[in-house]
Amino acid sequence: MLSVVDDGPGIPAVEHPHVFERFYRGVGQEASGSGLGLAIVMQAVHRMGGRVAIVEGLLPGRGVGFRVQLARAPTG
Repeated sequence: MLSVVDDGPGIPAVEHPHVFERFYRGVGQEASGSGLGLAIVMQAVHRMGGRVAIVEGLLPGRGVGFRVQLARAPTG
């Protein structure tokens, strides 16, 4: 499992279903970017049999986090 969290402005809950869509940029987003980063993460994680979830940020009501879970590799 890998978790990444911050204490920035966060992502409004109404936008959570869309953040993994290709080229999606949040409402009022002024930062540069193409809107592909999280879509690429989601595709890569799914191809490895894992999942990605949006979680709470570092501070209550502030920030955003992402948790990536991958299956364990077979042993032996």
